[in-house]
Amino acid sequence: MSPGQWVACGLTGVFIAASLVGYAGYRDALAVQTEDIDTDAWGERPARVEGIHNILLLATDERAGEEAAFNEANGIRPDVLVLVNIDVDKGGVTMVNMPRDLMLPMPGCDATEDAPGVAAGTVDQLNHAMVYGGMDCQAKTVEDFTGVHLDHMVLVDFAGFEGIVEAIGGIDMCIPEPLQDPKAKLDLPAGEQTLDGGQALALARSRETTENGSDLDRIKRQQQLIGAILRKVTTGEVMSSPATLYDFFGSVTDSMTVDGGLTTDKMVELAVAMREVDLGRMNMVMVPVDNYVNDDNKVQLREPDASELFAAVAAGEATKPEEKEETPDEAPEEAPEESVSPADVSVYIVNNQGTQGLAGQVEPLLAGLGFTVTGSGNPTTRAPQQTTVYHAPGEAAQAQAVADALVSGAQIEEAADLSGSVELVMGADWQGVVLEGAEGAEGGEESTDDPLAGLSGTSADESVDCG
Repeated sequence: MSPGQWVACGLTGVFIAASLVGYAGYRDALAVQTEDIDTDAWGERPARVEGIHNILLLATDERAGEEAAFNEANGIRPDVLVLVNIDVDKGGVTMVNMPRDLMLPMPGCDATEDAPGVAAGTVDQLNHAMVYGGMDCQAKTVEDFTGVHLDHMVLVDFAGFEGIVEAIGGIDMCIPEPLQDPKAKLDLPAGEQTLDGGQALALARSRETTENGSDLDRIKRQQQLIGAILRKVTTGEVMSSPATLYDFFGSVTDSMTVDGGLTTDKMVELAVAMREVDLGRMNMVMVPVDNYVNDDNKVQLREPDASELFAAVAAGEATKPEEKEETPDEAPEEAPEESVSPADVSVYIVNNQGTQGLAGQVEPLLAGLGFTVTGSGNPTTRAPQQTTVYHAPGEAAQAQAVADALVSGAQIEEAADLSGSVELVMGADWQGVVLEGAEGAEGGEESTDDPLAGLSGTSADESVDCG
């Protein structure tokens, strides 16, 4: 059992929620413990992106009894590590769960009076960095392997979780089937219900009642708890009650330690910028992992998926731009004459990209999507530098169907000499064919505007369906 893991996932949402509803009038309630983090000693760091705030949330179990004895003998190890990416400009939050037993090379941390330090390149599990050098070493390790500039660090412990849920009057959850787990002290009937602090903690604790009984499955359940907490905290019922807010903030800050730079003023600054964020734009994902090659009980990053996710976070691209609503004064974009199926489109492929044999590689890919490929060759009549789909008069929809199947898209142009099929000319900007779950013509993966697509996770407005 690892109670801190369950607690922290809930507190991930709670910390963000606190920012969403924290106004300057409640600054006194946000007095928290601080710890000095010497980022100047980390060496060269990833660039900071304007408008992006990255917070490393750590959670640990400091209970009395056996857990306290273990912590004293072995050092405190965070059970949960979450990279919280707040995009002020786009109005979104992305929370990336990183398994505690993720194996990777340490960046190297100096020994102190309280910690032994660790040599650079030492392969160990992620949460052991805390033992080697406290919050400073843990944060340095995360920044090193993710390439994400960390602005702040937050450490929470087990003690406040029940109080948090109690302070907001419980959380509403759907339990699809009865759940019993004596180890976690969990006993819940099926159906819609409001969980008190003890019940919520027991549900977060339970590993045996998850689908496969694994820590990774437990993270998925914890993400559901985060969503439930966020939905409750951002309702008018909680936000409109000063007494409830004070209780809530007190339960959060009583069990929180932050870096010295995360002042209450900065919390309020985030609150002002993000208080109207839509729950659907608060996304929770787990970094892609595989079983560790030397130990099936541990995990390693799944590449290139993990690097692509962290690159999106580091560049401020984890949150998609909010879709702009069309106003009555705006004229709709001109649409194709009609929508057609690939089965109704014949296409001839022309290679003007420069890679020998490329047209032959693309033929089976388009055919696999349902298009009728009539042949391929080199440029004769038309040789544009940008990928272009030419069509006969009145057949723009057929050309658009082909363009929609390309990673880079394509220009659409009419050609009076064509009849019966469209002509795809691959230019210098060619990036391949869009194939779900497969590779494109040059081995590139499917392009998508959503960097979180295909990852395990959820958003704060999604709840378990009890129907």
